[in-house]
Amino acid sequence: MFEEAQTSITTQIQSYCAENEIPLTETINWQPIPFSGEWGMTTSFFQIAAQEARSGKKMVVPQRAQEIAAAVAAHLGTPPGFTHVEAVRGYLNLYFDSADFSRKIVDTVLAQGVDFGRGALKNEQVMVEYSQPNTHKSFHVGHLRSAILGDALSRILDFAGYDVIRANYPGDMGLHVIKWLWNYLKFHRGEKPEKDITKWMGDMYVEANRHLEENPELEKEIREVYARWDRRDPEIVALWEETRQWSLDGFNQMYAELDIPFDIYYFNSQMEEPGKAIVKALVEREIALDERPEGPVLVKLDELLGNKQEKYRVLVILRSDGTALYSTEDLALTLKKFADYPALKRSIYVVDVRQSLHFTQVWKTMEIAGYEEPKHCHHIPYEIVNLPGNVVMASREGTIVLLEDLLREARQRALEVVEEKNPELSVDTKKNVANAVGLGALRFPMLARDNAKTVTFDWESALDFNGQAAPYIQYAHVRANSILRRATGEKFSDVATPSHELDPSEVQLIDLISRLPAEVQRAADEYKTLQITNHAYDLAKAFNDFYRNCPVIQAEPDVRNFRLCLVDAARHSMANMLKLLGIQAPEVM
Repeated sequence: MFEEAQTSITTQIQSYCAENEIPLTETINWQPIPFSGEWGMTTSFFQIAAQEARSGKKMVVPQRAQEIAAAVAAHLGTPPGFTHVEAVRGYLNLYFDSADFSRKIVDTVLAQGVDFGRGALKNEQVMVEYSQPNTHKSFHVGHLRSAILGDALSRILDFAGYDVIRANYPGDMGLHVIKWLWNYLKFHRGEKPEKDITKWMGDMYVEANRHLEENPELEKEIREVYARWDRRDPEIVALWEETRQWSLDGFNQMYAELDIPFDIYYFNSQMEEPGKAIVKALVEREIALDERPEGPVLVKLDELLGNKQEKYRVLVILRSDGTALYSTEDLALTLKKFADYPALKRSIYVVDVRQSLHFTQVWKTMEIAGYEEPKHCHHIPYEIVNLPGNVVMASREGTIVLLEDLLREARQRALEVVEEKNPELSVDTKKNVANAVGLGALRFPMLARDNAKTVTFDWESALDFNGQAAPYIQYAHVRANSILRRATGEKFSDVATPSHELDPSEVQLIDLISRLPAEVQRAADEYKTLQITNHAYDLAKAFNDFYRNCPVIQAEPDVRNFRLCLVDAARHSMANMLKLLGIQAPEVM
């Protein structure tokens, strides 16, 4: 945010070093000084001192770094916009004038609005793959975290300056699909879903498994359907295409309700034959061992790598009957992504933590074969979501909580809270607010915990207006709106430098607003959505402290002018962070 000041000071340092024959490293890197009542930026001279030492000069590097820092501080004096400059143990520290810093922060937010915090374009293309539901099954709560986490990471990476491609990889073929098709042909031929598509599809799958449990001899009929699929029987292919679309239509309804978009879909059925071709090549190169028909095709990774201790184990890449596995298809998918997008720099997989070994094995196999693509692939693992009562998700038995049911419950619970807090709102407004609050209550817990830790979801904490939850942040945004509405007619577009002594709650709020761009970059670098949830909560809490401690409408004109601008800046900042989480920032609640 203070690139202009940093550039100016950097130029002066470079000029001083050149005049005094002090060798410079390629860049001078600035970092913010940890806030302790005043804002500042700092840089170190240790690399410059070390470079002098390497040139043959006899010196103690820390001592020489401090000498350079002190000399530069004396050369700079006190630049405009700063209150003082100091050299401390090899570091040059410059402290901003608090009033000037505050004005610049608020000015920047109001000028940039919805783009405040957006990073400069990095000219780097990144693909994020997430959600990956199986067709011909229900869309249940077990799918929720991948979809929400992947969507939020995509939003964050995009806002950080990356060119993001959002990918989905539904499982549209496999034994579960064959079972479904068999059950449909045998018991439901000609039927079509009329409503609650994913529930209907899931019920059919559960029914298929129930028939098999009651009569295991039916397995022979399922194998016959699989054989018809393998030889691409026109009836089976046509039925598969039609019923797959039913599933996709149901999924798209869920994605629309959750505001989760995609740019491209891959399907495991597309990867089956290319994957088998890769397996064939691996066998020919003696990387994979073909034990068919008695056994599968496999890769003994530790043996190939000469590992004495087990690390990568054995990867099975084709069944003994020649049918594909997830590993077969993931070999092909890895290559397909980079072939489709030649400029792609990174491919990120947001997939269940239980698949960690799987991806490690697949990508290590490809590295052994000489492929470069796996080096640019990253698995972002996530843990399960627990619901009250420790509900176990199992599509096979039907012991699931459907996503559409959870969405209905979220809206209904949120509506009850809205009606209690603001009964005078119109019916339509209440419904819109309930939708925003309900979906926010679902999203936030999935994003506010480390990816690799289990989320225990409960409605009381998810809809908490006083705790670390989406409604608390949304309500702070509404409060800011309320202040600005009450100030209708006030002109505060031109922000004056604050003439009053800033209240500690003002200072805290300004500081947190100023950190937003850095938090976006940090979240993008670490693939951690909790950086955004934590900062959004801290920002909302700081705004509420400011709201309690600092009169705005009733303040003296100059103070009121600045505080109205600060309220507007806080409003934009909270809305921007909520948007990164895929959560709406309502105007009223």
